[in-house]
Amino acid sequence: MDNLFAYILMALMMSMLPGTDTVLIMKNTINYGATAGRYTILGMATGLTFWTVIAFLGLSVAISQSVLLFNTIKYLGAAYLFYLGVSVFLAESKLSLEAAQDGSQRLIDKSSQNHYKEFYLQGTISNILNPKTILVYITFMPQFINLNGNINQQLIGLGLILTLIAVGWFLILVYLLSHVKKLLKRPGFQKIFQKSTGLMLIGFGVKTVI
Repeated sequence: MDNLFAYILMALMMSMLPGTDTVLIMKNTINYGATAGRYTILGMATGLTFWTVIAFLGLSVAISQSVLLFNTIKYLGAAYLFYLGVSVFLAESKLSLEAAQDGSQRLIDKSSQNHYKEFYLQGTISNILNPKTILVYITFMPQFINLNGNINQQLIGLGLILTLIAVGWFLILVYLLSHVKKLLKRPGFQKIFQKSTGLMLIGFGVKTVI
């Protein structure tokens, strides 16, 4: 692998730039607690692992060269983000002020305690259906591959590094978010936050197809 330090720095910058993963993790952490945020991160990591395997098998290039396959992923991803955004925008507020005051990390809607799978799937599906993730593997990673070495091993290594960096950053984000619950004491904060995240997800969905 060439210029490993530069790759790590760029991977960190890409992870920190606000995107779909960031909005989903923020939404689930603020609305449902740190555990929900961590399950979303696990889903995101699963999506990155999926694309690492796809790259290892040489399928990411094939997908990028197929207009039909690439557009199918793009439009499915846009539709899923639009669905999530509308669902969040129209949903009733689930976070109680009392829970914010006692610092609880539990889900406010107690029935949702059995729905961590939903948060995991949100992270997984949104990442797998994100065409920008495909572009990372076919345009960004190849720049750091030494063609004289084992390309597949390097792809796995670069994919693993990207996943670990993204997971590390998002775990820090969840930790920070879980310690700013006092903001929820402000009247109307959660409602504004919920509507805003819904609109952002819809916006990302629209931007995906433009």
